[in-house]
Amino acid sequence: MTKRPNDLAMESASNRDAVNFDRVVDRRGSDSIKWSHYDPDVLPMWVADMDFPSPPEVLEALEARARHGIFGYPGEPPELREVFVEHLRHLYDWRVSPEALLFLPNVAVGFNLTCHAATDAGDGVLIQPPIYFPILRIPQNVSLVPRFNRLVETTSGRYEIDFDDFERAAARARVFVLCNPHNPVARVYTSEELESLAEICLRHDVVVCSDEIHADFVYDGRRHVPIASLDPSIARQTVTLFAPNKTFNVAGVSCAIAVVPDETLREKLVAAKRGLVPHVGVMSYAAALAAYRHGTGWVYELVRYLQENRDVVARFVRDEIPAVSATPVEGTYLAWLDCRGATDENPHELLLREGRVAVNDGVTFGLGGEGFVRLNFACPRSILLDGLRRLRDGLGGG
Repeated sequence: MTKRPNDLAMESASNRDAVNFDRVVDRRGSDSIKWSHYDPDVLPMWVADMDFPSPPEVLEALEARARHGIFGYPGEPPELREVFVEHLRHLYDWRVSPEALLFLPNVAVGFNLTCHAATDAGDGVLIQPPIYFPILRIPQNVSLVPRFNRLVETTSGRYEIDFDDFERAAARARVFVLCNPHNPVARVYTSEELESLAEICLRHDVVVCSDEIHADFVYDGRRHVPIASLDPSIARQTVTLFAPNKTFNVAGVSCAIAVVPDETLREKLVAAKRGLVPHVGVMSYAAALAAYRHGTGWVYELVRYLQENRDVVARFVRDEIPAVSATPVEGTYLAWLDCRGATDENPHELLLREGRVAVNDGVTFGLGGEGFVRLNFACPRSILLDGLRRLRDGLGGG
């Protein structure tokens, strides 16, 4: 992506007829984890990939690469660094050097690798639950001690940061793993919040590893702000993780991009990956280059559609399942639903049994997840409405 959203109105208008997010694609029998894990009568709304085909330009790039017929060990496409650097400049006014980029197989590799490279066994890692469950596994993976700064649910359902508690945790941590936009509570942190986090991390010499894989999914005119873009001082001790996987729905040909402006920190990551982290695949490079070079207009239309889906979820829950509360979704395509007023049973299990709809169990997201479920609304609207009706019926009408 190389243009700001406000610059895309003319381009997107010409794309609307070619983009039909209402079209239902049968994903059963396609080796999809999301669609093969449960019985055929269960509607899957759990794994965070979208039920939309990738942009035509990405599909064409993959088809062209496949027609070549040889899939040897790849080097990175020579244009990819410059294309992605331009992407950062146009979207976030963040200027980084091409040398600051490190290509990885996926974002989960990135945050585990960063913690491995920047810590010693027994150091603390600061995590803000409820949070994307692979982040909760970092302490066990890397022999670190978890330091939790639990996000605070307000009366409006919006989550906020307890900064006093964050500072106490940061004083005993070596790395802070930030998730922004946040999965699963759908916050898009403001510049002021990020500045406060950065100041505390600088004060305690804490390395920031920022998972920003959902950066393209922000709504209501918000703008995503990479924490490392705030000031060179925080950039020097931050690893920022991006990927085309979510935005362009190419998780199966996965590639991630770590932005590491500090050469010393970058060298630590390079050294830590030797012999452990595989190179990025040739098809993944092809998809990433096509996505960031040509996918802008498609993403603009996608975000419009997802914002409408988000609003459908909020209205349906409010009107049809009043015992359930939907956390305000500022970003991501994930709804975080509080079912504690609807049932004393584990809602994931109840909905699977009675509603035949699969959502993520809030318990897997750590502290504060009990009684919640996460619902993926990145699907054609007919599927979304079917899922919401199953949700209502599975909870006994709320």
